[in-house]
Amino acid sequence: MTRLRPPRHRVERRAVRWWALQSMALFGPIITVAIATHVFWEAARPWTLVAAAVAAVLLLVGTVVEPWWRYAVHRWEVTDEAVYGLSGWWVREWRVAPISRIQTVDAVRGPFEQVMGLATLRVTTASSQGAIDIVGLDHEVAAETAENLRAVTQRTPGDAT
Repeated sequence: MTRLRPPRHRVERRAVRWWALQSMALFGPIITVAIATHVFWEAARPWTLVAAAVAAVLLLVGTVVEPWWRYAVHRWEVTDEAVYGLSGWWVREWRVAPISRIQTVDAVRGPFEQVMGLATLRVTTASSQGAIDIVGLDHEVAAETAENLRAVTQRTPGDAT
């Protein structure tokens, strides 16, 4: 029987920059629009600086606090019995997927991940909770792990349902 236990491996340290870039891509345009609105639309001035200040605080938290917090929390491990994942920063999700329940394994690379040399390993099971996403892996580690999982699941009896 597979036991719930802490996963052993950290994600790549480069994931900190990736998470910070995601926050900048979200909050940077909001700050820009709020400031531009403040400059060009006089009637909106009472609330635009408040909106820009709130977005600036969220940007600061999203680029300084959240990435390092996530880096401290996120862990992963793949064994011949299960895939273990621990993630989150507000809400921690600790999941284990037995190898016999795995349906698909994908290595996903978004634009920021490609620039940073990172990937997300997505392990889909028959669970209603959805896939286990192991984010912030080196792209070669993710590809190698996906291939190893494919080989292990082929050898493992079970119907993955």
